[in-house]
Amino acid sequence: MNESTHEESTASELQDRVTELIEQQTAISEVLRAIANSPHDLQPIFDAILDSSTRLCRADVVTLRLSEERGLRLVAMRGDPLLVSHLWSSFPALAEKGSLQSRIATSRLPAHIPDLAALEIDHRDGSWITAVNAGYRATLIVPLLKDNKIVGTITLGRKQVQPFTDKQISLFMDFAAQATIALESTRLERQYREAQMALAHANRVATMGQLTASITHEVNQPITAAVTYALAARRFLSADPPNFREVDDALSLIVKEGNRAGEVVERVRALVKKVPARKDAVAIDDALLEVIALTRAEAVNNSVSVRTQFAEGLPRVQGDRVQLQQVMLNLIINAIQAMSGIGESPRELQISIDAVPSEGSVRVGVRDTGPGLSPESRSRLFEPFYTTKPEGMGMGLSICRSIIEAHGGRLWAIRCEPQGALFQFTIPAD
Repeated sequence: MNESTHEESTASELQDRVTELIEQQTAISEVLRAIANSPHDLQPIFDAILDSSTRLCRADVVTLRLSEERGLRLVAMRGDPLLVSHLWSSFPALAEKGSLQSRIATSRLPAHIPDLAALEIDHRDGSWITAVNAGYRATLIVPLLKDNKIVGTITLGRKQVQPFTDKQISLFMDFAAQATIALESTRLERQYREAQMALAHANRVATMGQLTASITHEVNQPITAAVTYALAARRFLSADPPNFREVDDALSLIVKEGNRAGEVVERVRALVKKVPARKDAVAIDDALLEVIALTRAEAVNNSVSVRTQFAEGLPRVQGDRVQLQQVMLNLIINAIQAMSGIGESPRELQISIDAVPSEGSVRVGVRDTGPGLSPESRSRLFEPFYTTKPEGMGMGLSICRSIIEAHGGRLWAIRCEPQGALFQFTIPAD
């Protein structure tokens, strides 16, 4: 080989290597983009991993299985539509311990089978029969490992007896390692969010439990009124002659009071129900008025006067209505409780909403005339498990801050003069 030919060969090898690296980085970028776009949905992430795997190694089909206690669960498959359709309907959803897939994963090493039909009889199982019958021949199975723990497997397949090259195997193992990190990060993030949702739900239930007497009062009022109107209707009917106009008015009032009781129950049900977080356009003033209605009796029982100051023309905010109402509920209950032991001093609760055009947000404020915040408590208010209440758990304000920050906003507290505290939070406008 002359010098010119050698240089051309070297240049070609370098070009091929650069192309492979670009393809690998592109594949990893697509997975990361899928994670960024679908932080709570794993399926688009699975699809991105498999689509990238198919292109990287020129495979006809690729499957992803994730580990669970009983074996490896099939969670995604991509590639040739006819082959994918056949395999989805034929492959066992769970590769149980002892199966070919499971044994290969346990070895923690990649397994390259150039021709499935030529596999030794001792290594064959039901999934092997399905694969061969579907025309699945060459295969590469790569265990996904995190700290030497089996997270799952990715399996590449070809319809022809066409072995994967050493370069393709090496390239794919590098990509699989990156995909494992991405999958594990997404799984941990999802677990964290689910735990956070469960904790927030428990906090809502606990807070609503504090309002049991107030809610009972709110429901009893319209029920008592409805019974009174029903008795009046009976009297009007038994009159001689019956006064049907008064009966009709009484029945209309019964319907009105029944709807009023139903609205209270619905507000309680919405706040206590455990539902996945969702982002909608929320009218923050309407949401806050519902919370004020639920806490009205609590305020009356503690001799607290409530004043509202809502700006006109407020923009909607993008967020989860129930979670935002949870924050409002916590702040209002905290304010009422802060004023419960101040003797004969005025107990005033001021709730305000205004727009902050410079930030493109809406600001909610809850101000009380309680004893205020000491320097120590103000610096630790939002720490988990810090509380100034004898019976408190110290999670309410910490959860509230997490909710607001997850919505892209801020929550803070200010000491007011001569007394009291002001809690404010902002939420980006829709």
